[in-house]
Amino acid sequence: MYDVIIIGKGPAGLSAALYTVRAKLSTLVIGRNDSALRKAGKIENYFGFSNPISGEYLLEEGEKQARRLGAEILDEEVIAISKKDFFEVTTAHGRFTGKALLLATGQPQKKINIENLADFEGKGISYCSTCDGFFYNNLKVGVLGSKDFAIHEAVELEAYTGHITIFTNGKELEVSEKYAHDVKKFKINTKPIAKLDGSQFLERVIFEDGTSEDIDGLFIAYETASSVDFARKMGIVIDGNSVVVDKNQQTNIDGLFAAGDCTGGFKQISVAVGQGALAGRKMIEYVRSL
Repeated sequence: MYDVIIIGKGPAGLSAALYTVRAKLSTLVIGRNDSALRKAGKIENYFGFSNPISGEYLLEEGEKQARRLGAEILDEEVIAISKKDFFEVTTAHGRFTGKALLLATGQPQKKINIENLADFEGKGISYCSTCDGFFYNNLKVGVLGSKDFAIHEAVELEAYTGHITIFTNGKELEVSEKYAHDVKKFKINTKPIAKLDGSQFLERVIFEDGTSEDIDGLFIAYETASSVDFARKMGIVIDGNSVVVDKNQQTNIDGLFAAGDCTGGFKQISVAVGQGALAGRKMIEYVRSL
């Protein structure tokens, strides 16, 4: 078991790790190299650099620093989190347990250009199989996504119905070995989706080629899971696409913190680093109080 698990390898997550490892807390950082900061070619407004630097350089140096101080860092996709006595984090290759957890995955970058999708939210569109799967007992449902996150959601839905289709929306399936067997159990539709249709509630998916498929519900599990995706499942308070935190970066769940762009507000590297530092300090206090 780790003292601290941090989801996200951006400036907020790595900043928090610097504090927790220096406080002698065992710290695991898990994330993919997909931070929005990595795409920044020139940064001139971050303190301490006389010349412009790239986002990639800043992240790589931050990761080296965290590793040198003792953080364990994994380049993996987090698929699910849960809490019983402690927090459990599931990736494609294993499960990890921690006393405190930090969400620091940045702001969701997902753009789903499907007509009418927003119109059916709460009327057949769901973002949480754990929350809403019960309402689709023995009904026909779909999962929108093409990666492990989507397969995980489909597996969760098996408890409620055997009529599950995974819609990749024109993307190729990218499934890890962990879900290679599970994916065979589901119907896969790879056609690009044009729009969703129904009278008052969602009734069908219409594809770009003019064909359609009837469904009662569609669960969104697009790309990789974000902090907001995890928040919905855990019952964490959210505001739009942001995780709600208090002045100490803690959510409404004890021991679960959030920092960086996923909390909304002024989206700057310096702000994310500061929030990560504060979250790190408060996680130290939390773990030591147990």
